Amino acid sequence: MLLVQSRGRMTAPRLAAELGVSERTVYRDVRALSESGVPIYAEQGGRGGYALVDGYRTRLTGLTREEAEALFLSGAPAPAQALGLSDALSAARLKVLAALPAELSDVSSRVGARFFVDAPGWFQPVRATPELSAVADAVWADRLLAVRYRRRDKTVRRVLEPYGLVLKQSVWYLAARVDGALRIYRVDRFEEVTETGAGFVRDSEFDLAASWAQRSAEFERQMLAETAVIRLTPAGARGLRHAVGALAADEALATAEPGPDDTLTARLPIESVAIAHHELLRLGAEVEVLSPAPLRDRFAETARMLAKRYGLDAVASGSCA
Repeated sequence: MLLVQSRGRMTAPRLAAELGVSERTVYRDVRALSESGVPIYAEQGGRGGYALVDGYRTRLTGLTREEAEALFLSGAPAPAQALGLSDALSAARLKVLAALPAELSDVSSRVGARFFVDAPGWFQPVRATPELSAVADAVWADRLLAVRYRRRDKTVRRVLEPYGLVLKQSVWYLAARVDGALRIYRVDRFEEVTETGAGFVRDSEFDLAASWAQRSAEFERQMLAETAVIRLTPAGARGLRHAVGALAADEALATAEPGPDDTLTARLPIESVAIAHHELLRLGAEVEVLSPAPLRDRFAETARMLAKRYGLDAVASGSCA
């Protein structure tokens, strides 16, 4: 009932897929709803499906304590404020609280006292995004945006179909279509944003979360264009995920082979020799680079520099008994 109320007309196959039940169960439950007085009806034809009589709305009833707590936990004050929705979020919370039964009136205070969402990563200040409000307005209204976007070496102009916003470690990204192709833009690199006043027709099948996950994986895979062969101690294997990206670490550990003295030999996807050197240094003596030669040479030079700095020149040169 709530699905049909919130989304409009829905077919039995769509309801069954959404709820994880059989179509027979949907038919049975629709009949039960109708018999209980809910004005739900079926329309035949290619655009048919189940719908509620116009104007019918159910009240917010039947929430369990766990459901109510999850609802209040889902609110993220900082992103909502950045999008200009803090007042709307507060109003919505008040309306939900007013509709809850008396035994659930403590839900908001219980959740607020126990959980807090801090979106930015450690040591990363929240980035200023002065154009975010205008971008968000265009996303809500399905309006075309004319933007001036700063790249590494130049500034470009584009007309975008803004589909959705994603907050990733204090950085806002815009998923937008340009000439039919989906692109991802950092909002803090927009130097100018102008709403054109013209609308666009959204692709009704577009899934922002799924699209973001796919593009993120593709981007990371494209960046990891080289491979290093490394030997890890047990401690190095445990620490690898803290030194390099999750995708690279998971792939390396999944294909690792046993080596001497309880070590593992793994093929690690890397972005470049310089970045791999920086990242793998975090593992110290728990990792040995076997190849490529330029990366191994960098570690050898780093080891020599450290030995010299800490007065171990004789040990480093092998002249010490």
